Amino acid sequence: MAKIVILGTGGFGTSLAVMCRKFGHDVTLWGKFPEEIAEIRRNGENKKLLPGVPVEPSIELTTEISAAAGAECVLFAVPSFAVRETAKAVSPHLKAGTVLANVGKGLEKGSHKRLSQVISEEIPGFDIVALSGPSHAEEVARGVPTTVVAACENRKSAEYIQETLSNPTFRIYVSDDVTGVELSGALKNIIAVCAGICDGMNLGDNARAALITRGLAEIARLGLAMGAKRATFSGLAGVGDLIVTCTSMHSRNHRAGILIGQGVPPKEAIARIGMTVEGCIAAGTAWELAQEKGVTMPIVEQLQLVLTEGKDPKQAVSDLMNRPSRHEDESVWLEQVL
Repeated sequence: MAKIVILGTGGFGTSLAVMCRKFGHDVTLWGKFPEEIAEIRRNGENKKLLPGVPVEPSIELTTEISAAAGAECVLFAVPSFAVRETAKAVSPHLKAGTVLANVGKGLEKGSHKRLSQVISEEIPGFDIVALSGPSHAEEVARGVPTTVVAACENRKSAEYIQETLSNPTFRIYVSDDVTGVELSGALKNIIAVCAGICDGMNLGDNARAALITRGLAEIARLGLAMGAKRATFSGLAGVGDLIVTCTSMHSRNHRAGILIGQGVPPKEAIARIGMTVEGCIAAGTAWELAQEKGVTMPIVEQLQLVLTEGKDPKQAVSDLMNRPSRHEDESVWLEQVL
């Protein structure tokens, strides 16, 4: 069994700690804020972010980042805005050969960098595995069947994560397309906010299905322009994660979108969710990347206008529906590379 340190006491970090301990690993869960760690220890669960899931006393809880010393595997489970500072803090404590994996889904604001790139800048010389796919924390913790993908340029590191974390309810495939896996995870959150807006406006199943499909086209177009592999977008990290995030009430991005669609101002909607809404953070970065790469992303553009310029979601929908007519084979991502 492995010595695993999980950085981040959010819902997914907590669920991974519970899962890994259940299957015999030596688990430490690190959190930055003493009051959060104390509350989890006192209640025996993460009541705020993963209520009803027991956190066993055998899981070590700490605010000391030095707990990562001696770990065989360190999992980053912090919001995108905290990845760089967390990587910088943990770097001096890592032993050579430790496998690092990131389970967060986002892009760094300003630099436009993927999260594994951010970690690599602060912790050079280590392999960074991107672990992503349709995996709501609530269901991972409950032990219902979940399947994800571990991506790394060094296949051995991806296979290490596969072998170490796989169990009867958590199946892991491997990939070498880190770019595609990470972009899929970050960009699907944007589309999930949009899907939530559709649901909040009661636009129906047809609109949601169209939004998800056209959203996948936008994700893949940008991904291909950035060097990702086509097949990734039809896999677990792509269409798999997109479907679950756009349709589940577990999804904070989807829930935030519902509130916006119901007329709640975006800032208030995010505040009501009470957790990081990565899709609202990533929208601006994705739109800037699209302009930089010359990629058409009309859905992302309209969401950015709703979030930053107060555009009425009804007008955004109208503008999308009244764009110039096109042949589908001119815009579907699959056709771009055939």
